Amino acid sequence: MSQRFAELGNKLIRDAKRTQNLPDLPSYQSETVRATVREVRDLDRGLEHLKAPFAGSFDPSSEPAIACAMLVNHLSMRRNKRCLLAYHRVRSDRLEEMCWKGVDILNSEQGTDGRGRGENEAQGGSKSSLSPEEEEYVRQYEDLLAAYKGQWTDIDLTGSLEPPKDLFIDVRVLKNAGEIQTEYGAINLTKNSQFYVRQGDVDRLIQQGYLQRLG
Repeated sequence: MSQRFAELGNKLIRDAKRTQNLPDLPSYQSETVRATVREVRDLDRGLEHLKAPFAGSFDPSSEPAIACAMLVNHLSMRRNKRCLLAYHRVRSDRLEEMCWKGVDILNSEQGTDGRGRGENEAQGGSKSSLSPEEEEYVRQYEDLLAAYKGQWTDIDLTGSLEPPKDLFIDVRVLKNAGEIQTEYGAINLTKNSQFYVRQGDVDRLIQQGYLQRLG
C-alpha cells in the first residue's frame, strides 16, 4: 500500500526538482495534484473505516495488523501532503523571483517544455502554464510589490546588486516596445533595431525580454 500511494507524490517531487533547474516555469500539473488530493481523501476514509468497529476504544497491542494498516495510511497521508506543499512552494518561490526580476508573467508564454500543457488543453483550459490560483497569486503579489517599491521611487529595488562593468551597452530590440525616455532623450524601440544606450536605462527591458544585450 505504501509503495502504491507514493507514486503520485514522487511525481510531484520530481517535477519540483526539475523546475529548479529550468529557465522557465513548466506547466502546472493539475491532474497529478488532483489525483494526489484524491489519494489523501481515500486514505482518510480508509483510516476511518478501520477505526469504526472499535468506537474509540482501539488497543494497538491487541490488534497489531490493524494498527499497522492505520499507521501506513496515516504516514501515506502525511507524505502526500508534504509532497503537495513542497511542489507548490517551489513554484511560488519561482513566481516571486520572476516578479522581483520584473518579468511580465501573466502575459509571457511559459511552459515551453510541453509537460502538463496537453492536460490543460484536453480539459478545455487555457495554454497558460499557471493554474488559476497561481495567476491570482501573481496578481496579488505584484500589487504588494508595487506598493512596497512605491515607497522608494528613487531606488530600483529589483536591480542587480553587482555594479555594471560597462556604463553603455549595445542592445538589439527583440519585440516592439514603443518609445522610452532616457537620460539622453527619447528612443523608439522597434523590432530588430539596435542601440548603444546606458545600461541603467534598459536593464528592466532586458529582464522582460524586450531587448537583447550584444557582445
